[in-house]
Amino acid sequence: VRVVPLGLDLEHLAGELPRGVLRREAGITDHAPFVGMVGRLVPIKGVPVFLEAADLVKKRRPEVRFGVVGDGEERDALEASARRLGLDGAVTFFGWRRDLAGVYGDLDVVVNASRNEGTPVALIEALAATRPVVATRVGGTPDLLAGGAHGHLVAPEDPRALADAIVETLEQSEAARRRALAGREYVLERHSAARLVRDVDALYRELLAAKKAA
Repeated sequence: VRVVPLGLDLEHLAGELPRGVLRREAGITDHAPFVGMVGRLVPIKGVPVFLEAADLVKKRRPEVRFGVVGDGEERDALEASARRLGLDGAVTFFGWRRDLAGVYGDLDVVVNASRNEGTPVALIEALAATRPVVATRVGGTPDLLAGGAHGHLVAPEDPRALADAIVETLEQSEAARRRALAGREYVLERHSAARLVRDVDALYRELLAAKKAA
């Protein structure tokens, strides 16, 4: 068995990114802290926990705004939950987006509140864009974040821990940026499309050579 890690087209996220795409759509100022999730709106992604954490963050930092980028079966219920929490005007549901550079260009912190994960693509993209991340300690996420060296890890299903980590990331911006820079270096080396092609090419050549020698 040979493991070939996931490889993605990350180059368009690694340079200078446009800013203001989501903010203009949601009426968010350039200076307001903007925290978001990117992914499918399905139960395993833990979006209700993110909304509860957003409510707690808002009580401590009323200027923070939140975004949910993605769509799925839970969207209607999640929008209703946001209204019940009093997050009208503080959280925007953007639906599916293809302009990932514009998405990550606007977010100051990217959150993953999943109950379980394999290799979290949204976090790889966020790190390629040098965005500080906060994520639950589940599945393959701790490996991607090097146990916390590339981003803030918290227990799953814990809105208060998630809120504390978001506030700490916003308030300790230099430390958060150092983690994001380390994460960027890691994902560009480990999870690029070019590395994936090299690995597959090397594996095929190895197998062909073994077959010829047999």
